[in-house]
Parts: sequence; structure tokens; C-alpha cells
Amino acid sequence: MMHKARLGLLAAGLLLGIHLVSTAAQDVFSPHVDADGNITLPEDFRMNMVHLGSWFVPEGGASGFHDVYTEKEAAQAYRETGEFPDGATLVKELRGHVSRSYTTGEGVGYASDIKQWFVMVKDREGRFADNPLWGDGWGWGLYKTNAPAINVAADYKTDCLGCHVPAKRTDWIYTQAYPTLNPR
Repeated sequence: MMHKARLGLLAAGLLLGIHLVSTAAQDVFSPHVDADGNITLPEDFRMNMVHLGSWFVPEGGASGFHDVYTEKEAAQAYRETGEFPDGATLVKELRGHVSRSYTTGEGVGYASDIKQWFVMVKDREGRFADNPLWGDGWGWGLYKTNAPAINVAADYKTDCLGCHVPAKRTDWIYTQAYPTLNPR
């Protein structure tokens, strides 16, 4: 009888342990954000995320191709709700461009060297209110090619938000350029 009681307790303990591990996994806000709100550039995002769409800026400091990625689950949630879910990560890779003439036409352009990356993480709860890189529903990051592990933005209001003001009505994201968010 004592043996059956021990087995019962062991089974209950295992189930509880599985539940705790499962609950802990569900409590993770974003694998790209630590407890202090520090955001990291996702590794190998071109292979691990879906491409939402691209912009092309012909001139100026931000000239080049702007390719934007997010998690597949975030894109699916956006299709269903019209909003990015809490913890969704958007990565924009800015590349220079080269134009040449080919048999397909004159002035054909393609992406060249990486200039920098931008990362945004959706935060519906305002988790990091005291962190100057978090606000307006997002965490904001800027990464340079010479140090991709370091977020060089100091304050999202001065370093990031200015470029997003025209997209304020669409939650600071230029969604019109992202055909992946459209189910058609």
C-alpha cells in the first residue's frame, strides 16, 4: 500500500512539474528581451522569421532597401485581429543599394551591404515604463554592423519615434508595405 502511495505522489509531482515548466514557458514575454527591458537583435532572423515586405528609399541617409521581418505567429495574429500581439518582434534590415544595367533593363537595383538593423517589440502592458527605450506600446532598438549585440539607441523618443510619426494611426508601423499581413 505504501508503494502505491509513493507512486501516486511521484506521479502528482511529475504532473505538477510539467505544469510549472509549461506555465513558465507561457510567461516568457519575448525571447529577445531580458528582465530589464534590454532588447537583442534576433539571431538568424532571415531564416527564422517571415518577410513582411520591403521599402525602397532612393536617396538620403536611410537610402536603400528596408526589409522587414516578424515571427510567423505574429503575422498570423495580425491577419486575424489587425494588431500585433504582445511580444511580437519586428526586425527591419536596412541595406544599401546598387543600380546597374542588365539585359532585363536599365538601372536595375538590388540590395547590397547591410547598413543597420532596427528592432521593435510589442508591449501591450507597459512593462518597462522607466526604460527610455520603451513607450507608445513598443520597445525600440537600433543596431550597427560593427557591434550588432549593442542597442545604440538611448531614447526612443529622440532616436526612433520621429521616423514613425506618419504611421501613428497604424500603431507606429507602416503596415501598407507588408503584403504578408494581408491574407490575399
